[in-house]
Amino acid sequence: MKRLVRPRRPLIGLLTAALLATPLVVGSTAAAGAPPAPALIPKPVSQAALQGQTFTLQSWSTVGVITNSKERQAAHRVADQLGAQLRRSTGYPLPVKPGAGTITLSTDGPSSLGAEGYQLRADRSGVDVTAATPEGLFRGITTLRQLLPAKADAATRQPGPWEISGTTISDSPRYAYRGAMLDVSRHFFSVAEVKRYIDLASLYKLNKFHMHLSDDQGWRIQVDSWPRLTTYGGSLEVGGTPGGYYTKADFAEIVRYAAERYLTVIPEIDTPGHTNAALASYADLNCDGVAPPLYTGTSVGFSSLCVGKDITYTFLDDVFREVSEQTPGDVVHLGGDEAHSTPHSDYLTFVPKAAGLVTKHGKRVMGWQEIAETPLPAGSIAQYWGTDDARSQELARKAAAQGAKVVLSPANRAYLDMKYHKDTPYGLSWAGLVSVEKSYSWNPSTLVPNLPEDSIAGVEAPLWSETLDDTDKVEFMAFPRLPGIAELGWSPASALDWPTYKDRLAGQGSRWDALSVNFYRAPEIAWR
Repeated sequence: MKRLVRPRRPLIGLLTAALLATPLVVGSTAAAGAPPAPALIPKPVSQAALQGQTFTLQSWSTVGVITNSKERQAAHRVADQLGAQLRRSTGYPLPVKPGAGTITLSTDGPSSLGAEGYQLRADRSGVDVTAATPEGLFRGITTLRQLLPAKADAATRQPGPWEISGTTISDSPRYAYRGAMLDVSRHFFSVAEVKRYIDLASLYKLNKFHMHLSDDQGWRIQVDSWPRLTTYGGSLEVGGTPGGYYTKADFAEIVRYAAERYLTVIPEIDTPGHTNAALASYADLNCDGVAPPLYTGTSVGFSSLCVGKDITYTFLDDVFREVSEQTPGDVVHLGGDEAHSTPHSDYLTFVPKAAGLVTKHGKRVMGWQEIAETPLPAGSIAQYWGTDDARSQELARKAAAQGAKVVLSPANRAYLDMKYHKDTPYGLSWAGLVSVEKSYSWNPSTLVPNLPEDSIAGVEAPLWSETLDDTDKVEFMAFPRLPGIAELGWSPASALDWPTYKDRLAGQGSRWDALSVNFYRAPEIAWR
């Protein structure tokens, strides 16, 4: 049976009117016998139910794209991503075509939606997602996937029906920076494993992917002018097992893959500490000219570049140049944390010189909170990793006083490698035990007293890999906490409420089962 193309409806007018309707109550149904309304994460800015309306995806359904010529390729790519996933799970053909479809994606939305905002309407006649940009469409598609039954995210064909309760949504992010960090230095993760983490992060509207590419245990990104960084410095990992590194082609593939899911890669080259892999690779980088052995333990703070040597800055100039050339994004992270073996006066000398080399190659400087002790270039970002201690809070305020933005990654809340409880089989506990509730229950705008709200760029959830040597362990520590950090960055402050979030989170379990995510089934969540 071939379905006639339905007439176009005035998307914006209908959505605006519908948003004046009764707000949707999570867990309610649109009408008797309709599917339950899914509990979305992050919670949208505004959502309302359309009573008596249920959309059903059919075997003859299509995905339509309405866009201008400038954005056509990117908008069609978003449509293709949606179609590819739904073909796998439904078995339906779901062709993508220009113009209106059963599901219509349009970039004709008003500029007031911003780069990431979108509006969505689902009723018995179809689904419309409208945005001002393809990126906004992609954010809307992540919501659409959550509106469908969880089995829509499966990798193999599943039985229907494929229904969505009638709803309208208007949505845009609270903060511009919403990140996930993966430490590939302590343990190395393949390109395929990194892509898997990017896929999962993108489902929750994160838009930055911070890669910790160098540390004492391994150097993971190819630098042609200093080849032993990878061939020798990247040869091992924690525990002495074989490490690895990303060739330029590998890294380009990661950057491309992330960009298609609207995550910008932020590469980190940690300096002046956390540098044993580099020091072991090149003896001249050491003050005494003697290369230390490769390191496969988990201690921190024992290594330092030689601040007084000219070769240190030649080295960094080359590294930041080549890393910048491989990074389309405008930010390079220079680390700066836990430089316990660098004399403080040397640290104060080093950071401005290193920052100058980053800006020389056209990138903005990002670094851990300690860089705020030094003068920072315009446009810098300081990453707060404190645990409510006065010193860390003061550094965040010092960064803001210089005009820098602050990304909040409190270790006792946002570090995904912290144990959930004392018996968690993986992870660390130096910042405390971090339950799912503790990870979620904080407000970025009030975390650091007297930090101006307009200086807060957003949030990031780092995942350090000292104890995590495979993706199952990575997923166990990241889920269910990563979606909570994502919500803190996207949803309005008024939406942040543990009891209601806990109920919405419970509905994600079946989706993670469909995606084969090895998540921690926290006993305080009534998983369904």
